[in-house]
Amino acid sequence: MNGTPEWFMYFILFWGIVMIVAMAIGGFFMFRKFLKVLPKRDGKSKLDWQNYWVERSRPLWNDESKEMLDKLVAPVPGPFRDIAKHSIAAKIGEVAIGYGADKVTYDHCVEGYIRATPKRDYRVLMTFLHREGIEYKQFEHLINK
Repeated sequence: MNGTPEWFMYFILFWGIVMIVAMAIGGFFMFRKFLKVLPKRDGKSKLDWQNYWVERSRPLWNDESKEMLDKLVAPVPGPFRDIAKHSIAAKIGEVAIGYGADKVTYDHCVEGYIRATPKRDYRVLMTFLHREGIEYKQFEHLINK
């Protein structure tokens, strides 16, 4: 074929497919991030609300609750851990403030973690909680919705 080795054509085709797949995956995650920034009906985006709950609950966190949060985000892959930690901390803070607590407790951490976890990940969530010996029986109704 006009002096070009056949293997080189397949090599170019392979890298073309790899690049298209990589761009599609990157575009998917960028689009998800874009959706989080869009304002909702109340005028605030999901990220605005997460920042609000984190800042509002900041004085309620103590060393034990921070350690519990670190334990809960441990199974999240490293590159995504900070983002997951922020969103889980926001939900825990929202739960603690909703109960009118003066500090974030173990129960707030477990309930907030369950509420922050997408329903599609509940099987992995329960496996993790069992493995770590974290008691969640009083919040099972949240998982079984």
